[in-house]
Amino acid sequence: MPRYFFHITHERTEIDREGEELPDKHAASKETTVTAGQMLQGIDGKLVPGRDWRMEVTDEFQNMLYVLHIRAEKAKVI
Repeated sequence: MPRYFFHITHERTEIDREGEELPDKHAASKETTVTAGQMLQGIDGKLVPGRDWRMEVTDEFQNMLYVLHIRAEKAKVI
């Protein structure tokens, strides 16, 4: 079964060295959104303007498959 890696950047970059075996890239896509949702719940107010959150998903050959990018921006006053 192929192995997929979920690298996180928020305040610093955390490289996933273990990865997860999943049946295919469609399963990896689903796992991306589930895992990202769980991780974002734990940020506890640390996602402030200018501090983005990013998850990059690669396959076992380090080919990038997906990027989830969450950006906090300050609202513009009209």
